[in-house]
Amino acid sequence: MKLLFDQNLSRKLVTRLGDIFPNASHVQFDELAEKTDTEIWEFAKLNDFCIVTQDADFAERSRLYGSPPKVVWLECGNYYSCRC
Repeated sequence: MKLLFDQNLSRKLVTRLGDIFPNASHVQFDELAEKTDTEIWEFAKLNDFCIVTQDADFAERSRLYGSPPKVVWLECGNYYSCRC
């Protein structure tokens, strides 16, 4: 499976998950950082990527249009601990 990490996720994920997903990429690596969701969607579709995002828009687009591409929607937020 080829993963395409969206702008809202760290580029570091590509190298950190490289042993499991060697064909992973990030929108910045493919000059998609300034592109619309539609353009990213079409790129992923044409290049057999699964979009990994925290953006609900891609999940909604997937429900409307189906796949490909598949979408992994990470609904978790940034985690931090607080000692009060």
